[in-house]
Amino acid sequence: MAGLDWLIARPIAHRGLHDAANGVIENTPSAFHAAIAGRYGIECDLQITADGEAIVHHDAQLGRLTEGQGRLATMTAEALKRVAFTATADHMITLGELCDLVAGRVPLLLELKSHFDGDERLVRRVVEVLRSYSGPVAAMSFDPDQVSMLRDLAPKLARGIVAERWYRHREWSRLTWARRKTMAHLLHAPATRPHFVAYSVKDLPTAATWLAHALFGRPLLAWTVRTEADRARAARHASQIIFEGFRP
Repeated sequence: MAGLDWLIARPIAHRGLHDAANGVIENTPSAFHAAIAGRYGIECDLQITADGEAIVHHDAQLGRLTEGQGRLATMTAEALKRVAFTATADHMITLGELCDLVAGRVPLLLELKSHFDGDERLVRRVVEVLRSYSGPVAAMSFDPDQVSMLRDLAPKLARGIVAERWYRHREWSRLTWARRKTMAHLLHAPATRPHFVAYSVKDLPTAATWLAHALFGRPLLAWTVRTEADRARAARHASQIIFEGFRP
């Protein structure tokens, strides 16, 4: 798919080029600056705040990387930006601030986090912010409903589906077996029509990813590549890697 050559031109740093041992924490400005310096694309996560802002953070709860407790969805963006990380002077930033930081220098790959509850606010805010961003950017989600909504609200925005084969982690336990099957095998494709697929490297290859990549020409990103075995598997089956823990 020639229109997305920019997305697969360079490896993509998972949550930025983070290095906790040296005080560079995932999804922080320091990790993003490091990725830009290395000429890597940037993958990062977005959560919705209580006041409807898109903020860069992976976890739905405070505590793993930060001081404090509580759900991000119950706090305002300004309150979250004051929360201290435990190992760095960085603070959380909004999607708008991320766009200002990157300023089109490397591709942005935005994962929209979902609670699979039909909440449309994050998708709407992402689309709103990206209307004024001219750099290379794509949005993706595990949630097919969010990808369908991206298709409806911003059909020209590059959109992708994130998926894996088994969904064994406890975070997926709230989803029915049928829904997980639909997600694993990309059976939602007639509705979502993703421009690309991001699939767990551990689960490659699958029939669904082969069809999307080889038959329909959709770029296939392999996540998260951490070892030489992962890298070799991705080289055989994917267009590009989303990596962490080393510099490709």
